[in-house]
Amino acid sequence: MTNERILGVLGGMGPLASAQFMLRLTLLTPAERDQDHIPAVLWSDPRVPDRTRGKLSGGEDPLPWLLRGIDGLKAAGSGAIAVPCNTAHGWYEEMAARAGMPVLHIVDAAAADLRRQSVPACRIGLMGTQATLNMRLYQDRLERQGWECLTPTQEEMDRLVSPSIALVKANRVGEAYEPLAGVVRTLAARGAGAVVLGCTEIPLGIQAGPYASLDIKLVDSIDALARAAIEWARS
Repeated sequence: MTNERILGVLGGMGPLASAQFMLRLTLLTPAERDQDHIPAVLWSDPRVPDRTRGKLSGGEDPLPWLLRGIDGLKAAGSGAIAVPCNTAHGWYEEMAARAGMPVLHIVDAAAADLRRQSVPACRIGLMGTQATLNMRLYQDRLERQGWECLTPTQEEMDRLVSPSIALVKANRVGEAYEPLAGVVRTLAARGAGAVVLGCTEIPLGIQAGPYASLDIKLVDSIDALARAAIEWARS
């Protein structure tokens, strides 16, 4: 797959998730030699202000930083942009308008992965940052396509999910597995037929333990976005 199309990656939110995206983009690409892979430029800027605080509690607006990254990726010759941060998609319209090129939407990528895994229209679990859930980034888009989203309780968010995301950002990835896995199990017990890991730190925490033992289909938003990028590059 000799490819001239350059993928821009707006990352750093967090840095480990961006690095994992680049790894998965490489591993999921059908290739037999270096030249078969997708040319990509990673803009990894961890100085972008916290997206959840920016949306929920009057924190510094991350949009100027996001647009700065978009401009850098445009200057580097990108033909499309992937953003391996779910909460940053709260500023999707502004980023897409600035880009003037395709910006791959991570929720659409997750929907495509649900279809790839043959998850029918049913109840599914959804995990993400508090801001992602409050903005209904996933719920509105997925429910229009027939999936009903079950989310963790507020107590689970405060005690398990949000602290686990913080653990991954602090490079304490192994400590995040058990609380995140517990929430996956609870969502499954509530009737979820699959669980969407709608924060790019959550798959890292889940994969730090025996995630296959969870016995439920998982949508890794990092992998889903990587597959969407590969589809764009090959189209």
